[in-house]
Amino acid sequence: MKGKQSKKPLNIQSLILKLAVAWALIAFVVYPNVNLLLGIFFQDGTFSSDAVEKVFKSARAIKSLKNSFVLAVTLAVTVNVVGTLSVLFTEYWEIKGAKILKLAYMSSLIYGGVVLVSGYKYVYGANGLITKLLLQIFPDMNPGWFTGYGAVVFVMTFSCTQNHMMFLKNALHGIDYYTVEAAKNMGASGKDIFFKIVFPVLKPTFFAITILTFLTGLGAMSAPLIVGGENFQTINPMIITFSRSSSSRDVAALLAILLGLATILLLAIFSRIEKNGNYVSVSKTKAKLKKQKISQPVLNLLAHVTAWAMFAVYVIPMVLVVVYSFCDSLTIKTGDLSLQSFTLENYRKLFTSLEAIKPYLVSIVYSMLASVTAVAMAVICARFVRKAAHKFDKAFEWGMLIPWLLPSTLIALGLSTTYGERHLILFNQVLVGTIVLMLAGYIVVKLPFSYRMVKAAFFSIDDDLEEAAKCMGAGTFYTMIKVILPVMMPALMSVVILSFNGMLSDYDLSVFLYHPLYQPLGIVIKAASDESASIDARAMSFVYTVVLMALSFITLYFGQGNGMEKIKRWKQKRLEKKVIRQLQG
Repeated sequence: MKGKQSKKPLNIQSLILKLAVAWALIAFVVYPNVNLLLGIFFQDGTFSSDAVEKVFKSARAIKSLKNSFVLAVTLAVTVNVVGTLSVLFTEYWEIKGAKILKLAYMSSLIYGGVVLVSGYKYVYGANGLITKLLLQIFPDMNPGWFTGYGAVVFVMTFSCTQNHMMFLKNALHGIDYYTVEAAKNMGASGKDIFFKIVFPVLKPTFFAITILTFLTGLGAMSAPLIVGGENFQTINPMIITFSRSSSSRDVAALLAILLGLATILLLAIFSRIEKNGNYVSVSKTKAKLKKQKISQPVLNLLAHVTAWAMFAVYVIPMVLVVVYSFCDSLTIKTGDLSLQSFTLENYRKLFTSLEAIKPYLVSIVYSMLASVTAVAMAVICARFVRKAAHKFDKAFEWGMLIPWLLPSTLIALGLSTTYGERHLILFNQVLVGTIVLMLAGYIVVKLPFSYRMVKAAFFSIDDDLEEAAKCMGAGTFYTMIKVILPVMMPALMSVVILSFNGMLSDYDLSVFLYHPLYQPLGIVIKAASDESASIDARAMSFVYTVVLMALSFITLYFGQGNGMEKIKRWKQKRLEKKVIRQLQG
């Protein structure tokens, strides 16, 4: 019967759209990386291994590779320890002030990347407040103590725990409290309950977070670049260094490819291990988890001291950034705070000077355009995959997910190297030196996340809605615009907001692709963190950071928090009051 079914008529509009999307994915996702690979190993049409020899002869390149793996392994341990404690202190154990602690521990959601690392440098760097206090106690200590491996590990340990606060917390709340109560009634200690009942349930989430943390450490950029110093540089900062010289650009490209291959290999290995893992399941009828009291006084005191010490580490950089944003240039230079130091001049300059606000406008425009475009492409490709009429349609999914396997530096180098010359696939247009190149990079890196989220939203829509619209005579395009997209709009808005939020302070990609006349926030803030930066530049970087944190908080509140629900309830109440007034009238 299947062979007797008539083929679907050719839809010209759908064909044109498929060709356009396929061209975009090939031109900006596949072709640049393939061209980069061919350019390294096939120079002048013949195979060449010169780049490989250069890498293995370069002591700096080899050391950066080793440092990246050392950092990745270290963070897999330290981030899991701190992140797990953050969740336990706020969600599992009874700790005084847990709600305040939770706000501090979740600060990395609105404060990350080059912005966060710069904040830590202002606190612990040579001219930082903590360093000056330590120098008063230990006059002979080195003011530049906060550099190298230890400084990078410290900063990244406390800046990479957001996955624990998002995913591990949800997994913890999925535990069946009846199981915990049963264990208590059988005389099990708190230690046995945690390690034999709670921990096994959390193991899958631990494993997933460990993978993400390991890959984050492997591709670290901001922390090694700002506080790593000369003695501890990882792969990505070395890629930036080598890419600035034409003679070593092939070394930078090969390092980026090696980083990409390592990422792909590690993902495959971790996925294999995770697939073969055996995890404990819990019952489907669950009771809400209740916080556990630490019965031993010494351990209870130790837990409270540790929790509030972590609170201080999270909060001090943020507080000082906010305080310094209201200080004059002299105070920022000397670090001597007083009531006379406070001023609104920095904020006045931001909102009255076009030159001062320009980086903010650049980042907002680029991030919004990239987020909306990535989501639009995700909607189109998810639609093609779901309604796949041909085997070829499945290829759109692979095209959208390829950037997830590649580090941002590899994507950036592929785009900048390829489109610094004329290529027929881009109609012989050169993108290097234009404002389009960074936008293309932003869109590419957000395609995988946007697609995964949009696809999940697509497959949650009831097919009966579309069938009902078709029965009423609605066309495919009309059904998509008027029926499907309105249902998906909350999910689409969340994806746009989260993508926008993640790109606002981007540095890793921007440093390769930005136009000199249109510098985004990440570039400006990184430049302000350098020792050679002017005091005015540092003052404005504090203001940029504070406004950025406020904007990130607002977008997260409406994208993932209760903001949208409160607005809906407020509108509903207004509507109810209006109806009541009309009835009474």
